[in-house]
This record gives sequence, C-alpha cells and structure tokens, in this order.
Amino acid sequence: MITIIDYGMGNLRSVARAFEHVGANVLVTHEKEKIINAEKLVLPGVGSFAHCMEYLHKFDLIDPIKDHIQSGKLFFGICLGLQVLFDSSEEGGEIAGLGVIPGLVRRFEISKPVPHMGWNQIEFKKASSLFSKISNKSDFYFVHSYHVVPDDESVIASTTDYGIQFCSAIHKDNVYACQFHPEKSQEMGLKLIKGFVEIKQE
Repeated sequence: MITIIDYGMGNLRSVARAFEHVGANVLVTHEKEKIINAEKLVLPGVGSFAHCMEYLHKFDLIDPIKDHIQSGKLFFGICLGLQVLFDSSEEGGEIAGLGVIPGLVRRFEISKPVPHMGWNQIEFKKASSLFSKISNKSDFYFVHSYHVVPDDESVIASTTDYGIQFCSAIHKDNVYACQFHPEKSQEMGLKLIKGFVEIKQE
C-alpha cells in the first residue's frame, strides 16, 4: 500500500493516478493514524514551502512523518516534498523544514529564467533503487524556483544542469526524493514511480 499525504496542497490526484497506473494500491489521506501506520509514505507538493509546513503542523503530521522515516520505513518526496525534508528554506524568509536532511533550500541565482520550467535531464551521481528502471540522462519535467543544497553531498542521487548543476534527487537510506515531477514525466516518470513501488522494505 502506498499512502499519499494529503495536506491541502498539490496535484494529489495526478500523483495517485500515476501510482495506480503502475499497479499500486493507493490511499490518499491526512488522517494521522493512517499515516502513522503507513507502509510506504509519499509526500507530493506544489506551492510554497511555508504553506506546506503550515498545513503539516495544522494536521499534526510533523512527528508522524519524522517517526516514519526514523523507523526505517520507505519515504518518497516529490518537488516540495523533497524541499521540506531540509532544515530550512529561503522562500518567504527563513522557514524551518522537517530537518531530516541537513542543508538548505535556496532560490536560483542564475541568468536563466526562473522558475526552471519544462523538460531537463537528470545525471546519476550514485546508484539508487529509485533509478532501477530508467537510463542515465533521462528527461523529466520540472517546475521550481528553489533548489536543495545538502550539507552532505553523498545524499545526492542525481543532478541537473540549469545555469548551475543542482541537486535534482536524493537518496539516503530509506529516504528517496526528487525535485522533478515524475507524475508529469510520461513514460520515464511512470518507470521511476514503479521503481519506488518495487523497492523492498529492509
């Protein structure tokens, strides 16, 4: 069962449909007890970092998410669901995140248009079960103005070039997350989602 966190923001229906398309059983919920009991947890998201954290606090989901990760159960963050794993974001001031992955979320300071929007390649930086069904330098769909900067570069699973080389996916132990939107990335996106669904709990 894939449990997708509904915190009042984001493209939940398209994320759920993508998981269902690859054969997963899906539950979309913000009920604390169901999230506590989740086998695999997915945190999607679009919108602002501050509003995401506000809603997670409102539904009392901060500790359940962190406890899920700390217990070793599988977690997958998408777009904003990647960013809120970090200590804080520059978006809207210095906003505290979940603090699961040490590092910051910074705005693009580049000569290219911001937000970074459209198709772009990811380049693998280490082996990850998340990428088991896709080829290096595959194209995925991005929409974002901020990017994560991990303190420990060993968590970086892929990078993408957009004026700078930025971290486009991470993998640390049982935590997987990507800046791009696999649910909007057609065949490659579905293959990546299937890769997560098929990761075995250790």
